[in-house]
Amino acid sequence: MRTPEDWKDGEKIIGACMNCASYENLSKTMGELDDAGIDLYHLDIMDGTFVPNIALGPQDVSAIRKLTDRVCDVHLMVRDAARYVDTFVRLGAQIVHVHGEEDSQVTRTLQHIRDIGAKSSLAISPCTSFETAKEALNVCDYVLVMRVNPGFAGQKALPFVDEKIKKLVEAKDYYGYKILVDGGVSAQSVADLWKAGVDGFCLGNAGLFGHKESYKQIVQSLRALPRD
Repeated sequence: MRTPEDWKDGEKIIGACMNCASYENLSKTMGELDDAGIDLYHLDIMDGTFVPNIALGPQDVSAIRKLTDRVCDVHLMVRDAARYVDTFVRLGAQIVHVHGEEDSQVTRTLQHIRDIGAKSSLAISPCTSFETAKEALNVCDYVLVMRVNPGFAGQKALPFVDEKIKKLVEAKDYYGYKILVDGGVSAQSVADLWKAGVDGFCLGNAGLFGHKESYKQIVQSLRALPRD
């Protein structure tokens, strides 16, 4: 099984947002995504309370984990996320994204994720400033920057988030995290944000699913985008 340690410094991380995928034939979909060279399967867990939508759960994580040896993560858009960290790590999540907006002791939760053998990640909503998130960065392996308000696929990216991304890029060597972006991530977004210093991209409807090109063609074109 591959792990986040397999990703080299400076390598572009291409992720598939699985709440946008077709589940009619999940095995076929996963096979095509694996063959395309997807690095990360990004699994949005939503409870209908923290965000106004319900999506994916333990059974989905278990099913996807059985179909791939690539890295799987979970984005816990749920109330009291700390209660569910152990469950999803046992199911095979290798990176766990949690929100500080919901957790008053998020540094404790992030450290616990590390303690049980997974990679910790702070998910930052558009409403949360860099300054508000700054202290939690000390216990982050990753930062997941939401470019849309969490809860629904298909939203357009909010341009004001890019200023926060710039601050996070400037600070990432000091704190030692990698930056993933999620929400409205198109091919043009990948081109621009890769040049800006972002490490990885969670692709949904805007960048991967529902396009006339094959997954392999899309991933190959994204990998070819230059940083300079």
